[in-house]
Amino acid sequence: MSAADFAAANLSRATGAGLDPHEYLRVTGELTDPDQWGEAFMRAAREHVARAGQAATAISTGEHLRVAARWFHFATLGPNRQSALAAAEADTAMGRALELLEPQARRVEGPGFTGWLRGPADAGATVVVVPGLDSGKEEFHDVVTALLRRGLAVFAMDGPGQGALAATSIVRADYHHVIGQVIDALGARNVGLVGLSLGGYYVAESTARESRVAAAVTVSGPFRLRWDVLPPPVRDLLTQRAGGEEAARRFAGQVDLSALAPQITCPLLVIDGGQDVIPGVTNGEPLARLAPHGRYVSLPHGDHLLGNARPDWLATAADWIAGALA
Repeated sequence: MSAADFAAANLSRATGAGLDPHEYLRVTGELTDPDQWGEAFMRAAREHVARAGQAATAISTGEHLRVAARWFHFATLGPNRQSALAAAEADTAMGRALELLEPQARRVEGPGFTGWLRGPADAGATVVVVPGLDSGKEEFHDVVTALLRRGLAVFAMDGPGQGALAATSIVRADYHHVIGQVIDALGARNVGLVGLSLGGYYVAESTARESRVAAAVTVSGPFRLRWDVLPPPVRDLLTQRAGGEEAARRFAGQVDLSALAPQITCPLLVIDGGQDVIPGVTNGEPLARLAPHGRYVSLPHGDHLLGNARPDWLATAADWIAGALA
């Protein structure tokens, strides 16, 4: 895949992560090889860090640092020999931004997770936003913002093999153990989950096995994976995040919600894009059909993560989970 094709394929994801589309097109337009991705995005991130250092107010400093965090994170989504450094820089920049913009935000960590708890301390419910295979807590800006605007507390997290923990841990299919740790650490009694991409599987698996989850939403989540049909880039990424090919094959074999879906007793909203067609990945329709209280929404024009269709689902999903948790 050429640099231009790779950039085009990630445009809607980039805008969903809060990157300015004009800046994204300018940065990616200078790439002549996909291998330049990481360096270019880290350079763009550091330009925002420099702007933060020159800003006249704390608000401007925080806003530049928040944008820098997103660019550092996006630097990990393409070829990058310094992915671990980029993820660490994203984590640091977001922490510094929240100190200035949302001083009430709280870092919460455990053996298998880390993240930021944001929103009102007296919120009636807390939503945990679970990222996917190569995403992290700095990415889903629009989802977190939509939930915060509805008065919910939001915990955006990295789990095993994700974000700031990608360099020191590997993915695990029994993600409910992680979600259980998160709920314990948050001390929340009314908890919802939102999972995106592979995070959709993590959320469904956790909801089936963790009785404290009161409502859940999956976006572009797989119902089942077939290793032998997955595209080579997906297999390579999974191999990297699982710590080897054999471990990746085992992980893929465990991603199957056939037996778990009927055990999801809470309200469940499953959202897919009709243009999200990845070989070896079964979409969420069977999950919604087999779950006792599942609802399925498929947007024919939506791509993976539906970044090209946000007006069609984001507000609806945020209203739905806020109502389900009310």
